[in-house]
Amino acid sequence: MVNTVSFPGLGLEFTLNRVALNLFGKDIYWYGVIIAFGFLLAVFYCTKKAASLGVDSEKLIDMLFFAVPLAIIGARAYYVIFYLSQFRGADGSFDWGRAIAIWDGGLAIYGGVIAAVITVAVYCKVRHQSFWNYADVGCYGLLIGQAIGRWGNFVNVEAYGGLTTLPWRMCSTSIANELMDKGLLESQEAYQSILDGTLGVHPTFLYESLWNVLGFVLLVLLARKGRKFDGQIFLSYVAWYGVGRAIIEGMRTDSLYFFDTGLRTSQLVGIISAVAAIIIMVIQWKRGKGVTPPLTAAGKEQEEHGN
Repeated sequence: MVNTVSFPGLGLEFTLNRVALNLFGKDIYWYGVIIAFGFLLAVFYCTKKAASLGVDSEKLIDMLFFAVPLAIIGARAYYVIFYLSQFRGADGSFDWGRAIAIWDGGLAIYGGVIAAVITVAVYCKVRHQSFWNYADVGCYGLLIGQAIGRWGNFVNVEAYGGLTTLPWRMCSTSIANELMDKGLLESQEAYQSILDGTLGVHPTFLYESLWNVLGFVLLVLLARKGRKFDGQIFLSYVAWYGVGRAIIEGMRTDSLYFFDTGLRTSQLVGIISAVAAIIIMVIQWKRGKGVTPPLTAAGKEQEEHGN
């Protein structure tokens, strides 16, 4: 459970234990701790941001009770579906125990996002709320959660890219072993080069984390400048993340593939979603419907009486 990961070009080395602590005889993994921290920070920020985008923070929290567990289920289901062979036993039967072991890693972000969006849409339909406003608030939380959650991949030494000699290359014995097992190293010399630090892999977990941080900053600036229509922030998030994910996914060595097509699932979803978001933004911009004003205390009271 302990790995040593180094960045020789930067003079950095980390000893990573996947287990954060043992509580009542049960191992608590850093992966789960990091995701939980990202979730709490995301909720904190979104509740503070909600009123400025026309959303009642109390209703937002109510919605999260449904969206969060379903998003986790969606993220795991997406991963299992596109990595199905990994969850079959020697006799071909499905291993439910491994399928639910999310503490071992294996949450596909797009699966979680899709499940969360569907949950929000249903919630808003039932509660007569604006889906676009909730989506505008929620995308900040998604970026926060995604940026922080990727560091869980770092602790698990996963979600890394192909070979590189760049100064920020990442090296580890576990990486060398996994690449050798997958047949991604051409020779024993390449294997040894990773061990001695002259060859490494792209830290794609870091690339995506930084991409999400930059996206968060840009969306904060967009909100300060003023939305042109409800949903603009969310659609900008979909386009931004889709483009970044499509590029970064092309570097990875552990991509989920769209069944037997040879297409990387997240690249496909990223490109399609980015194009769709841009088209919808253009349409909404031309319609010029305006935006929902910030929710004031008086407005909140009026909304509660109206419901």
